[in-house]
Amino acid sequence: MASKLDYFRFSLLLILFIALSLLVCYPLPVYADNLSVNDALNQAMISMNTVMSSTPMITNPDIDFAVMMIPHHQGAVEMAKVELRYGTDSRLRRLAQEIIVTQQSEIALM
Repeated sequence: MASKLDYFRFSLLLILFIALSLLVCYPLPVYADNLSVNDALNQAMISMNTVMSSTPMITNPDIDFAVMMIPHHQGAVEMAKVELRYGTDSRLRRLAQEIIVTQQSEIALM
């Protein structure tokens, strides 16, 4: 069972994650017009990895899992947006749309 300290640490980590997400993950759509497909995909990966590598673990498996999965899912959403912007394969575009919907729903759950 998680202690009050674990939930306090989780709250602090969540605030940190949200702040980092705003700084790191969300600029991608603003700059996507100037990026090649590879640059856009790489930027999504770099953003995800930056947030994940800078997020400290608190050794509570439930909290650590949720905190690490949020930027992972956000990275998938950003990569799916690149597919929708540049991709032409209808099956992959449909998959990208499904990824956006499901991953955003799971982010909200976490």
